[in-house]
Amino acid sequence: MNVKFLNPFTEAAAKVLEAECGLIVTKGQLSMQKSSLTAEEVTVLISLIGQVEGTVLYGMNTKTALGLVSRVMDQEFLEFDDLARSGVAELGNVITGQATIKLSQAGYASQISPPTIIEGRDIEISTLDFQRVVVPLNTDVGLVTVHLGLRESRS
Repeated sequence: MNVKFLNPFTEAAAKVLEAECGLIVTKGQLSMQKSSLTAEEVTVLISLIGQVEGTVLYGMNTKTALGLVSRVMDQEFLEFDDLARSGVAELGNVITGQATIKLSQAGYASQISPPTIIEGRDIEISTLDFQRVVVPLNTDVGLVTVHLGLRESRS
C-alpha cells in the first residue's frame, strides 16, 4: 500500500476523535497484514472507489464504541442500540470523508460508500488481495484499530 494513503487516514482519525470526542489520540505500532481480518466486537466498514480503491475498517470493543458515542452525543450510552450504532458509523464516515478530502488534494479523487456496522467477535472479514496496514489508535476510552486495505486504482 502506498504510504501516501496512510497519513490522510491517521491524521483525519486523530483530528476527528479529538474534535468530536474531546480525546487525546496516540498512534501505536503500525503493522502489515495480508490474511483475513478477525473482527472486533464493533467494526465500521467503508469502501472507497475512484483513484484510490479498497476498504477501511475501524474496529473496537463495545465499551470503546459506547465511550465514543457518549462523548459525541454528550450523554451516557449503556447499551449498543440503534442510536449508538448510528453514532459510531457516522464517526467512521466523518473520518473517512476527511481523509478522502486530503487524498483529493494530493491528486487522488475517490468516493466512499455509506458505512456498514458489523457486530460480533471473531467474524472473519477478507479484504481479498488487498494487503492491509493496521494502525492502532489509543484513546482515553479505549483502542480503535484502523485497517487500511487501499491501493491506487488499476483503471
